[in-house]
Amino acid sequence: MSKLIPIIILVLISGFVLFELLSKNVSRDAIDINSVDAIEFFQLAQNEDAFILDVHVPEQEHIPGTDAFIPYSEISENLNRLPEDKSTQVLVYCQSGSMSREAALKLQELGYINVVDLAGGLNAYREVNPSVSISPPQRDLGTVVYGDVARTEFTLTNFTPQKLEITRISTSCGCTSADVEMKSLEPYESTVVKVSFDPAVHKDDTDLGEVIRTIFIETDNRNFEQITANITAEVVRKVGE
Repeated sequence: MSKLIPIIILVLISGFVLFELLSKNVSRDAIDINSVDAIEFFQLAQNEDAFILDVHVPEQEHIPGTDAFIPYSEISENLNRLPEDKSTQVLVYCQSGSMSREAALKLQELGYINVVDLAGGLNAYREVNPSVSISPPQRDLGTVVYGDVARTEFTLTNFTPQKLEITRISTSCGCTSADVEMKSLEPYESTVVKVSFDPAVHKDDTDLGEVIRTIFIETDNRNFEQITANITAEVVRKVGE
């Protein structure tokens, strides 16, 4: 009997360890993840305060408005790229939904209390949310000194299954010019829109003070014939004026 005691103890310890491991896996899988369909995800993404996160590996074409790309397995190593406020709504997605679930679990473990996972991932989103969009919709140039030329960039994305041709680019004022790096975009391809603002172009006070200027981009897609974006600025004669 004395010889059986160590064996019995070993069996009990092994069983306890196995139980603990299984319990951890079960409890992790049982964590409630707020998963929404592509339509609701799109609606939530319209909130400017939401943080949109792509976690797919390898990196893919992002949903328009995505704030960051972090591989699903490297969330903990990139805390500096996530919102400091852990009550921020984090909208997470991948290509099909499996990687984003892992990322959502990790985000919740890290203390984020408003995590939303896109069911079906980018594949599902593409089916119900085609768009041609420019991001961000507005850029603030801050204070611009009269005589200086301010420059900024936007991203134009053809988030549709059809090829897109940019047919015309214009602006609301001669003080603003805009151009795109590519005028022909393949499905789900993006290009950079370069914008410059010269408040002294009219050689008068037309562009002093607070200004808003609009960029117009026309396309051959009948559903998205014109895309617009704005720049804002406070134009002064000199710094400190």
